[in-house]
Amino acid sequence: MDGRIKVAVIYYSATGITYQMAMEASRAAEEAGAEARLRKVRELAPEEAIRSNSGWEAHRLETQDVPEAELDDLSWADVVIFGTPTRYGVMAAQLKQFIDTSGPLWSQGALVDKVYAGFCSTATSHGGQEATLLSMFNIFYHWGGIVVTPGYTDPSQFVAGNPYGASHTSNNGETQPDSVALGATALTARRAVQVAEVLRRGRAGG
Repeated sequence: MDGRIKVAVIYYSATGITYQMAMEASRAAEEAGAEARLRKVRELAPEEAIRSNSGWEAHRLETQDVPEAELDDLSWADVVIFGTPTRYGVMAAQLKQFIDTSGPLWSQGALVDKVYAGFCSTATSHGGQEATLLSMFNIFYHWGGIVVTPGYTDPSQFVAGNPYGASHTSNNGETQPDSVALGATALTARRAVQVAEVLRRGRAGG
């Protein structure tokens, strides 16, 4: 039980929008005193699809050194923060495929009582951000996890407007995450670390 809170930030990003939010979540977790692992999930799209989009291909090259997520990252972590672009109001298939491999850990009870949180991005306004986060939470409930959200715990959230998690509208990839989106991402990560620390102290009887 000694040492820093361990945070796994596991994300999928095609052109880099969600990646920027993932980096902010990792940075904020470490600033809050945690040890963070930044991990991307495996790409499932065919090569021809990736090569047909210059932004997609460029981002793949940009993040080629980011390690791919493994089940060990889930079992290692006290806190797991998932990030995804929205696909029809749910998470991207790439992230869902990784989650679907977690059955062995789930059956062993290895995912119980961890802290979970999430963030997402959409191409258009009202593109299913809250629905995506809520669909992510369904998985956390099955795992027996403790879901932490930003809520309206900071004045900035009355600007961001999403109490379920951090979110961003990219306008089809044209708008990079701004200070509002990144601030909400950082707040989400900090709260997840803080709750994990409280849980650790409680378990230790402190």
